[in-house]
Amino acid sequence: MIAYAECEFIIPTSHSLKEKRAVLQSMLTRTKQKFNVSISEIDHQDLWQRTRIAIVCVASSIDASDRELTHAIHYLESNPEWERTETIREHL
Repeated sequence: MIAYAECEFIIPTSHSLKEKRAVLQSMLTRTKQKFNVSISEIDHQDLWQRTRIAIVCVASSIDASDRELTHAIHYLESNPEWERTETIREHL
């Protein structure tokens, strides 16, 4: 089963695209390494303080994929450099 989420984050301390990408790339890389998910920035690439990322998990059951996705989202939320503003979840 496939679990999908889009999360939007605000990075209030970012004052340039370079600062934003430093925060974003660090979190994307660590999330990929720590969890069985695919993750990428899908929107707001040209804005300094805003990003939207997509996270996808494929597993043998909907519960397993949803659980892994939930853990990845909680991990992303634990970063004090940004704040989550919106999350959309789907099961495919």
